[in-house]
Amino acid sequence: MKTLKPGQIAAYCDVHHRTVSRWIAQGQLKGHKLPGRGNYRVLFEDFIAFLRQQQMPVPTDLVEMLQQQPMASHATMSWRVLVIIADLACCERIRRLFLLTGYQLDFAYDGFQAGIKLITNKPDLVLLDWSMPGVDGAEVLHYVRHQAEFATTRILVLSDTANQARQALTADAFMLKSVENALLLEQVQHLLQSPAIAD
Repeated sequence: MKTLKPGQIAAYCDVHHRTVSRWIAQGQLKGHKLPGRGNYRVLFEDFIAFLRQQQMPVPTDLVEMLQQQPMASHATMSWRVLVIIADLACCERIRRLFLLTGYQLDFAYDGFQAGIKLITNKPDLVLLDWSMPGVDGAEVLHYVRHQAEFATTRILVLSDTANQARQALTADAFMLKSVENALLLEQVQHLLQSPAIAD
């Protein structure tokens, strides 16, 4: 179980070590005091969760470390999430956000790829870009909702504007692409634990 010293966290966040101590003291960052000593240690996954909650970037070397160690529970490992988004920057944001969830994450960058991966992966949840070029989100949503094999697939539409989102009537939920990371992750977790809407 990997831990980090407050000094290491301070270096990652480019702050003074006293700032990290204050985060721990205020309960913002979960720290564990070493037996018989006054020193604190922070679990690796607690630090990553803190970065995600504060919407701070995860350092590159920590991303690589995350990819090398299985930290998810067996319960979450079974969830399959397909991200259908043309915006590469948005895809990278989602990939980083979901690092600790343990979900089986896959990506499709256009409607054609989406069709193939929907059939081969049979995801539990789809994160769908409403304004993709070519085969857009409306067509993908229509296709999924009219296939019996995807009857239990949840669909969360991500749109640029609220007006676009309101068009996704048969989606399970919709959110703006600019939504805060914590709210997006919370909505995904909620949908995965809820039954899909009836067609």
